[in-house]
Amino acid sequence: MSAFTETALLKKLGELNSSQQSIQTLSLWLIHHRKHSASIVKTWQRELENVPEPKKLTFMYLANDVIQNSKKKGPEYGKEFNVVLGKVFAHIGEKCGSDKLLGSLGRILNIWLERGVYDAKVIADWRSRLHKESSGNSSSSNGKSNGESEKPEKEREKERSSSKSEKSDRREKRKHEDRHSKSKRSRHHGQTSSSSSTNPPPVEEVVAVEPENGHTPPYLPLGEPPEPEELIKALTSIENSASSDAVVRERIAKLPPEISEISCITKLEDKDKAKALAVQVNEAVELLNDYNARLTAEMEERAKLATMLRDFQAEQKELLSQAEQRLDEHKKKLAKMLGLQKEIHDHLSNLPDLTQLPDVTGGLAPLPSAGDLFNALH
Repeated sequence: MSAFTETALLKKLGELNSSQQSIQTLSLWLIHHRKHSASIVKTWQRELENVPEPKKLTFMYLANDVIQNSKKKGPEYGKEFNVVLGKVFAHIGEKCGSDKLLGSLGRILNIWLERGVYDAKVIADWRSRLHKESSGNSSSSNGKSNGESEKPEKEREKERSSSKSEKSDRREKRKHEDRHSKSKRSRHHGQTSSSSSTNPPPVEEVVAVEPENGHTPPYLPLGEPPEPEELIKALTSIENSASSDAVVRERIAKLPPEISEISCITKLEDKDKAKALAVQVNEAVELLNDYNARLTAEMEERAKLATMLRDFQAEQKELLSQAEQRLDEHKKKLAKMLGLQKEIHDHLSNLPDLTQLPDVTGGLAPLPSAGDLFNALH
């Protein structure tokens, strides 16, 4: 990646827009230069305070992406942002009154709280700074009484309680959907292996955010790009997955039809045959339950692998883009050096060859020495 300078950082922050690609590209660049995290975060804070209100949200999306994606590589950004975010939320609460901006920042704080990115007390303090400054500014500008100024605080408590209830509802709904999907996969075990290749893998839940400037900004960032060794290990484990277990699949294919046909029960002639059929059915049920469990685990592994491949591909595209830029720069430098080399060669070829010049000193008397000149004066 390109070397870090404050000028380069200011340029990239100036070019930042609300698109997913723009935010993730700059986030990768910042994480790569995490040894300059203190300087980067200070510059980020200074620039955020000077940009228009819509772009402040884009700056916060960038901070969210950097904070969450840099956790595996080190705590630098988490600590540095922790120092300045209190002032940033207070600044936004004082200067900005957009419900959309405050709502989006509230969702970011909720995600940080759920994922344990920052301590709950710290997040509560940031939330109060974000809303208290806003309500105080609003009450002073409208000349409201003290009794009226307490209303936003009650509304905030109501919003927090409703937010908690909505959060629990979403969790219960997600658990219900997971149980429903697992039971559905168990009932349709014959279609599981084909569905893993045709259906798109489940992705991480993304909180909906209203589009800005024709783009939908990413509220939740891409995950941490995996190391090549981790990706190779995951790909190797998929090769030995349940759907590729030909032995078990052949055993399932060879199961006798009478174990799944209810009509065959009426054809049983004695108790021994019924017991033998019951044993076959129990063995088939055990085999299918075990295979379905393996297929369910494989589905989860494939979903994780799809996410890893997505993150790895995004990182490789960014690295490729930066490598192409460096290649173009080096090509330009090489062209300049070749041009300079040609000029030097042309200049040298135009210089006279001193070995070919005539000897202008041959046959002339030697010049007098200093002593001869001194004696001649006297």
